[in-house]
Amino acid sequence: MARTKLREVRDQLGYSAAEVIRMLLRRASMLGIGVMSATSLKTKLSVWENGHESVSEPYQRLFRDIYGRTNEELGFPPEQQDSEAFELRSRLAVARTVDAGTVELFRRQVNDARHADQRFGGITLLDQLRSSTKQVEDVLAYGAGRGWRQQLAAVLTEASTLAGWLALDRNAVGQAWTHYERAKAAAREADSTALLAHATAEQAFVLVDIGETSHATEQFAEARRLAEHTAPPLLRAWLAAAHGEGLAAANQREEALRAFDAADALLPSNPVDPALPFVFLAGVHLDRWRGNAAAQLGEPEAVAQLAAALPRLPPTFVRAKTRMLVDLAFAYAAAGDRDAALEHSRQARRLGSQIKSDRQLRRLGGLILPGSASGVA
Repeated sequence: MARTKLREVRDQLGYSAAEVIRMLLRRASMLGIGVMSATSLKTKLSVWENGHESVSEPYQRLFRDIYGRTNEELGFPPEQQDSEAFELRSRLAVARTVDAGTVELFRRQVNDARHADQRFGGITLLDQLRSSTKQVEDVLAYGAGRGWRQQLAAVLTEASTLAGWLALDRNAVGQAWTHYERAKAAAREADSTALLAHATAEQAFVLVDIGETSHATEQFAEARRLAEHTAPPLLRAWLAAAHGEGLAAANQREEALRAFDAADALLPSNPVDPALPFVFLAGVHLDRWRGNAAAQLGEPEAVAQLAAALPRLPPTFVRAKTRMLVDLAFAYAAAGDRDAALEHSRQARRLGSQIKSDRQLRRLGGLILPGSASGVA
């Protein structure tokens, strides 16, 4: 019997049936949704995964949340429009206009999602962002006044790049690519070279994750060319650092080091810009990126760089901490320190499981400890 999409996603993420049931129950409890017992869910999961019965609500929503996938990716019928989106669209249609308050509402939704992601990871946010992007797209489709279209398109770009990054963290690479394609199209409508360059660079990380490193470095370079003469120095510094990480993934050592030197040179004395709320390069952030690149390149100083940066990372950047712990595990393993590699991999696995960072958990699956013939369990 052919596997259903629902089962394929579980296999892709490496979850056992027992883990899925626990996550479903935990997510339902967080949302205050009544669901069947664990024993009944065990039977139902098998029925759903074998295609003997369709998944109904609220379980479709719970699966979207815990897996970070869309209805289409899970083999469910198209999502029904929720009442909030319908109400908002109805109001806009009646008013036949978009005002500053509407733009600010969407912008606030994206900013709130960005801050929540830093602290808690994206497990609860992908579905919300998909709804937000659909709402903004609908408003644009209704023919928002020319005075507001560029602002709305800019918000759509930010929402889509954030959704792309969250999808990538959930290891949903196809979904991430689609979000970034929408982001690039919206950036062009917003007539913003800076937003287009940022979305182009973030999309290149999808290429890195699927092993297309040569194409990724070309796309990073294209993003830097887009921003070369028009973008603020802070964004150009971020793009250089992103390019450096891509070059490190492609094992181009000298080019990667030059890219990070360029990022250092471009970084302004005050590396915080309210116009670029999606760029984090102040304080420890450039250092942790350089440490990640050093770890990928097998540089001896990777351990020292990452170990010095880790305690300086603000506590709100939980996913960034997870990645740094993974980087340190690989760096210690390369240095031959089995105990330190094992300890950091355990910390990373606990934190990654907590925020459901499937991307970092997948990386840990490839860690080889000194003296071992297989990866970390």
